[in-house]
Amino acid sequence: MKQQFSYDVIVVGAGHAGVEAAYAAARRGSKTALITLTKDKIGYMPCNPAVGGIGKGHIVFEISALGGLMPKLCTRTYLQVRMLNTSKGPAVHGLRLQIDKNAYSKAAQEELAVTENLTIIEGMVNDVITNEAQSVTGITLADGTIISAPCVVLTTGTFLNGLVHIGLHNYASGREDEEPAVNLSTSLRTLGLTLGRLKTGTPPRLLSSSIDFSRLEKQQSDNLDHLFEFYPHNTTTKRDCYITHTNEKVHQIIKDNAHLSPILRKEITGTGPRYCPSIEDKITRFPHKNAHQIFVEPESLSTEWIYPNGLSTSLPLEVQKQYINAIKGFEEAIIVRAGYAIEYDMVMPDQLYPTLETKKIHGLFLAGQINGTTGYEEAAGQGIIAGINASLKAENKPPFVLDRNESYIGIMIDDLTTMSIDEPYRMFTSRAERRLILRQDNSFLRLTEKAHAIGLIDAQMYKDFSEEKDIIYSTIQDLRAGNNNTDLLRLFGDNAGACKAVTETTGKVLGGRACQTIQAEIKYAPYIEREELESTRLKKHQTMKFPEEFEFMGMEGLSTELQQKLTRIKPATLAQAALIPGMTPAALSLLMLKINMFHRKKSHVSETENC
Repeated sequence: MKQQFSYDVIVVGAGHAGVEAAYAAARRGSKTALITLTKDKIGYMPCNPAVGGIGKGHIVFEISALGGLMPKLCTRTYLQVRMLNTSKGPAVHGLRLQIDKNAYSKAAQEELAVTENLTIIEGMVNDVITNEAQSVTGITLADGTIISAPCVVLTTGTFLNGLVHIGLHNYASGREDEEPAVNLSTSLRTLGLTLGRLKTGTPPRLLSSSIDFSRLEKQQSDNLDHLFEFYPHNTTTKRDCYITHTNEKVHQIIKDNAHLSPILRKEITGTGPRYCPSIEDKITRFPHKNAHQIFVEPESLSTEWIYPNGLSTSLPLEVQKQYINAIKGFEEAIIVRAGYAIEYDMVMPDQLYPTLETKKIHGLFLAGQINGTTGYEEAAGQGIIAGINASLKAENKPPFVLDRNESYIGIMIDDLTTMSIDEPYRMFTSRAERRLILRQDNSFLRLTEKAHAIGLIDAQMYKDFSEEKDIIYSTIQDLRAGNNNTDLLRLFGDNAGACKAVTETTGKVLGGRACQTIQAEIKYAPYIEREELESTRLKKHQTMKFPEEFEFMGMEGLSTELQQKLTRIKPATLAQAALIPGMTPAALSLLMLKINMFHRKKSHVSETENC
């Protein structure tokens, strides 16, 4: 037996979930060990080097409000900045940054290296060790080293029994050219956990100097005065992004070679993501479309690699070359790494508590893709919650749980733990029942007090946050006292005029994010009030039952996704339907209306038959 080490918390895996888990646990004061295969892959971005977007960006703001690391790393390493959905209201805006993947990973390594209470250990984890009481006592590395701790957080990404596919060739790998964790997958089954199998993929990477950017559409960056962090930051553009499209020739090449795709041949057992399908899937599922958008995005200032976002594939390299060179601007493009699909084991997340601790094994927490999610942001959001709760459990303190009515992270974890998954989970604003109050701009107002209470916010930030909070609330109160809502809406007609209006009306100078909070509170006031009434009305009708012959498919007003989920799950009551991921108050109101219409129609038919 090799030497034994002892910690309060062990975090396995140093991707985005592992980084946040280890950072949170260590900052709370727990003696923490972060286990990774290689230190130089900490915070690595194996897929698109971008952070944020609609829904996903909300999670990153919440990580920031909780004192997490991802937002800080983004500020240090972004290449381009865009605020998505600005033609709509602030509730569905989405900050998205193109990131320098090499700089991000290096920054993550530097930050963790100087984090107190944190030790980074290189090694492959083979087993989770438990005692007779079904409690974690530590882990065993492949070289026999035993590391003890009462709490272990697994953040294994795609490494659990990972299998890479390129054409008809496949091989075991956690990521491209990295060793998979086969024994750990076996260990989890032995512990009695139910595992599933998912699939994801990545596009080929292209050489920047081989692309004709003059033929592509430039994607403009936005000038903002804040990013994900609490403090202001005036943005600059360090590298441009572009857009091009597939075409009928590209589609025909892929159709002609469909027999070489393991995805279309159904040789991949893992379920792929609905909202980020491979290019083979897109062409098969949407045969009426003769073009699909491709976002041409840089990976780093230190490399010539370009990420053609939208071209994830598992086709053979020779076929990838053919269709890449048939795309406008890519006629001479050189592939520097082939695209590939990867399938991997995961643990069905309905076996977890909302703390992300497993129900069967005390002290074992799971975060990230092991829970069936997809995306850096979803992984990081789970990681910070798992790290916090592992630290609290090690100290025998009450758990930290976020409700779905107070955060997108809470929505995600509630969806996972109550409904589980049948495909990789991705966050959308449509999953939120209360999205008018779960905005990017008010993330700090919603969560920073909670983070401070458990020791994750330093004294200076808490002081500055408290001052801004007081100014925001007093300004809203002062404005409402002196104006009616119609006047305020006219005064705060757009984002650009919000800060000017605050200064002119109150004499107070605030940053853009704080001004947007004031604007949104004024803009949404009557809608939030209506939402509260609707919520109360729905609660009164939660016991309303669906008739046995009730049909969800083809129901106007319901998204195709909700129609499919309702048909598959077959909820007995409106309350059960409310738990389905992606269900909204508007959809529930529609279902309630349809149930009433169904009964009225049936009653009318019965009366007619009795005539």
